[in-house]
Amino acid sequence: MRSFIPLLRSFLKDENGPTAVEYAVMLAAILLAVVGTVGTIGSQSSGMLENSNTKLEAVGFK
Repeated sequence: MRSFIPLLRSFLKDENGPTAVEYAVMLAAILLAVVGTVGTIGSQSSGMLENSNTKLEAVGFK
């Protein structure tokens, strides 16, 4: 049990672990933002292109 306490203290003082976790959380947040943005832009541009296609077909372009 006595060898566990110094090990626990050194683990809590070590800053490498939390730094890696912080980078992982930031990466996950950035990926979520990128995926959400691409999804939104993709659906909006799809609707815009469908609207243009409908209008072109209405005036005789096929």
